[in-house]
Parts: sequence; structure tokens; C-alpha cells
Amino acid sequence: MKNKIDTQKLIKKLIPIFYKAGSKSIQCAKKLKIFTKDDGTPVSNGDLEVDKILQKFLKKISPEIEVVSEETIKNTKIKKRQTFWLVDPIDGTSSYIKGGSEYTINAGLIINQKPVAGIIYAPKKKRLFYSFGKNKAYEIYDKKKKIKLDCSKIKKRDKIALTNSSKPSEIIRRILKKYKINHFVSMRSSLKFCMIASSEFDFYTARARAREWDYAAGHAIAEGAGAIVRTHQNKKILYGKRGFKNPSLLIRRNSKI
Repeated sequence: MKNKIDTQKLIKKLIPIFYKAGSKSIQCAKKLKIFTKDDGTPVSNGDLEVDKILQKFLKKISPEIEVVSEETIKNTKIKKRQTFWLVDPIDGTSSYIKGGSEYTINAGLIINQKPVAGIIYAPKKKRLFYSFGKNKAYEIYDKKKKIKLDCSKIKKRDKIALTNSSKPSEIIRRILKKYKINHFVSMRSSLKFCMIASSEFDFYTARARAREWDYAAGHAIAEGAGAIVRTHQNKKILYGKRGFKNPSLLIRRNSKI
């Protein structure tokens, strides 16, 4: 890439578009149409409409950067990638279809295989999170209140983890025990990354699962706020692999956890 990418400028341009996409997701939910993808998972008209909005705008503001989206992945060339956008138009589709509030809209910017910026919006919760670098993570609540996120600070409380399921696997339970965590809350979607970035929760771990677009934006936001994001083997997570498959994941709000 010849010119240096201004991550702050790109993310700030995306904020109003994410609000627009959020409104579209709520509008589509009133007349929901559900389809089944080739892999057997559900996709709705909301996923597809949000995807159109995001892809069109990303290609407009950064035409030199490839856009990789969950909803158009079957048309995406198989190769290793270095610098690109990863889009998950609606993460937590099952929550979205059921009328839940945990679903999110996501875009993460990968440069040299690392998540350097991200934006996540939870329309029904009126919470938008974004980051464009270390110590540069923020939340905007209800389109008004802007909060700088710093989850590295020590909080005197019992540690609380997030899990994908209300009944975590034995592997996950062992990891929670290792870190002396006795309390956990089940939550779906990339909102988990944001809840750690905002210091509301302390820990999240998962076995190898999902795809890169599920993690990229949240990874950037959590790290931007001061969290530590690694694999179970304490290795850094890189993006742009041929199959876009994620390794295991372990997020700690800070190094003291």
C-alpha cells in the first residue's frame, strides 16, 4: 500500500454509516425474511441489506482496500491477505432473528495481518464502540455521550467472565478455574469484546471457532482499550489466513487478570 492509511479518518467517516445501517437492521426486522446459506446457517434480509450499505461505503472511502464480508465470501478469491476490511454485517444473527438486542454490526481494518481499527454498533442497545489504535478506543451512547475506554485499570471486585454458552465446555471451565474465575455470563456476538473494553466484564475465552470477521473489529477495540488478546497458547492472533478460520481465543481485561 503506497499511501499511509489514516485509520482515525476512516473510522470516524464510518460512524454515521453505522447508525444508518443500524436503522436499516431494525426496519428489516419488522418484515423479516430468513434464508439458509450453503453451510446451513441462517441469513436474513437484514444481514444482506446492512452488508450492501457497509460494502458500498467502504469501497467509496477506501477504494484501494479490499473488502471481505461474511455475506459475499463465496465470491472471494482464496489467497493469503495482508491489508483489507473484514465485515460482519450482523453478528449474532440468531439473536437478531429472535428480536434480541445483543446482535452487532461490525467492520475491522486489517493492516499487515493485524487488527488496527474497528467499529461495532449494537443498534438496540444504542451503543457504538470504535478504536483506531492503542489508547484510542471509545464508546458513543445514544449518539450523544462519548466515553474514552480504558480497561487496563485495576478494579477491586470479583472477576466476571463472558462465555458463548450458559453451559461452557469442560475445556472452558478448566481455563476459568486456572484464572480463578467463578462467575460467568453467557453472551452472543462481538458485544463480548466491547463489554471487556468498557470494563464491565473481565475475561472471555473460546476454543477455535467462528471466522475472522467475527473477531476482527472486536479485537481492535479490546486492544485499543488496553485488553490483552491472545490464543490459549499466548500467541498473537493474525488475520488474512486462507480459510479465515480463527484459532483459540483468550481475552483478559488487563495483565493482572
